[in-house]
Amino acid sequence: MNTLSTPEQAAIARIGETPMLALTERWAAINSGTRNLTGLAAVAGELADAFAVLPGTLVLADPAPAETVLADGSVAALDHGRHLHLAVRPDAPVQMLLTGHMDTVFPADHPFQTLRWQDDGSLNGPGVADMKGGLAVMLAALSAIETTPLAARIGYEVVIGSDEETGSFSSAPLIARAARGKVAALTYEPALPDGTLAGARGGTGNFSIVVRGRSAHAGRNPDDGRNAILAAAAVALRLAEARSPRLSVNPARIEGGGPNNVVPDLAILRVNFRPADLGEIDRARVHIEATVSATAAAHEVTISVHGGFNRPPKPIDASAARLFGVVKQAGADLGLDITWRDTGGVCDGNNIAACGVPVVDTMGVRGGAIHSDREFLIPDSLPERAALSALTILRIVEKGSL
Repeated sequence: MNTLSTPEQAAIARIGETPMLALTERWAAINSGTRNLTGLAAVAGELADAFAVLPGTLVLADPAPAETVLADGSVAALDHGRHLHLAVRPDAPVQMLLTGHMDTVFPADHPFQTLRWQDDGSLNGPGVADMKGGLAVMLAALSAIETTPLAARIGYEVVIGSDEETGSFSSAPLIARAARGKVAALTYEPALPDGTLAGARGGTGNFSIVVRGRSAHAGRNPDDGRNAILAAAAVALRLAEARSPRLSVNPARIEGGGPNNVVPDLAILRVNFRPADLGEIDRARVHIEATVSATAAAHEVTISVHGGFNRPPKPIDASAARLFGVVKQAGADLGLDITWRDTGGVCDGNNIAACGVPVVDTMGVRGGAIHSDREFLIPDSLPERAALSALTILRIVEKGSL
């Protein structure tokens, strides 16, 4: 265990000046499901007011264009909320990126809308861990750093997206721009209840495969039809053949069809891929192309593929290992045993790593049962994780690199 420097001690002493628990409760009380644009606007306003205590230029940035495939096979624009973007001291010698998200998986009509304290002292509520508590941790850490003499040496960008839970399609370009030239990045997804962080992550790709056949009477002239459901099922089965220990393939849903006496002329296959490395992405792309070509010919249908691999795999390379080392040592100096393990989940950390920037993406609160009505936050982890972030950032600033 190392002795904390005077600036480090000063920063940690100021952590408690940010009312993290109160902010978390306030933000979590507002429903901000990814498709709830009204709720997202309300939370974005609250976050803008809170993060305005930091210096720099803060804007609510318009979302980048994004598309979705509707149930009728047409492609439509997909609306998203605005993203918070804060840029502080862009000319400082050390530049970092901090990211989070304001959206949750709970839509406005979901029954899970209220917060309650549980017998074990944890706080149960929508988004308390994933990740409104993490946003409070980020704000507290940055506010504390701004009170130290080292603040002048660090510049940073903060991006808080409105669409992380559905793939960050409208915030990914903003994240990529903000990642340029950064020595390191921290993302505030929740850690596990025991404090374990996520290490390497696989990637993900989501596809909507639209199959158009030809309708016909199922009794009088079925052979004149071209069954889109049958072709979509054939695509699903053939895509599943690409599975390997390093690539999962999940055909999740087939939409389309109609009355039993009509040969269906439209089907949409929704499928998810989880590649462990870039080589598996290349293999999957080749397999998708071959599957579509062969099935279209065999079933005499037309097939169009929409979507792609929106989050590349995130390995632990040498620079990422160094950043984890900084976090681990900072934790040790605070009396915390920081460990990590690989996970199949994905987040904005995948996108940041793809930009060549080392990232630790579970710097948020300790909590669990996320994406369910059992989601909980361990309140003691708010000051604990804010101190961990502040010390990690200051160590990077003091050294000037990883």
